[in-house]
Amino acid sequence: MVKLRTGVLGLLLGAAVGATEVRAEDVQGVWTRDDGAVKVEFSSCGDALCGAVSWLRSAKGAAKVGQRVFFDMVRSDQITWVGKAFNPDDGRTYSGKMVLSGKKLKTSGCVMGGLICKTVVWVR
Repeated sequence: MVKLRTGVLGLLLGAAVGATEVRAEDVQGVWTRDDGAVKVEFSSCGDALCGAVSWLRSAKGAAKVGQRVFFDMVRSDQITWVGKAFNPDDGRTYSGKMVLSGKKLKTSGCVMGGLICKTVVWVR
């Protein structure tokens, strides 16, 4: 009886740890840029992830609520996604990369094969 309880407890704890790890690696949801000026919601779009502006502190800039700014983001490893990033300020699309680190998400948009990149940090 004790062995059965210990086995069940171990199974439940293992499942809880596994569930936490899965959620920690999941980018889906709302992220706020570190300066607090914009929020982006990441969700599935086909076999990839996309991110659309869900809130703006100011409507004066080029970005608009509902505008997709990340698209075709596919996982390249456990914490990294690659795809495309759109910059509303200049109207250009860049190669994009996202790296998840705990409760922070770093996004980068690059040109010239990754020689010039701009990185933004997001928090949940």
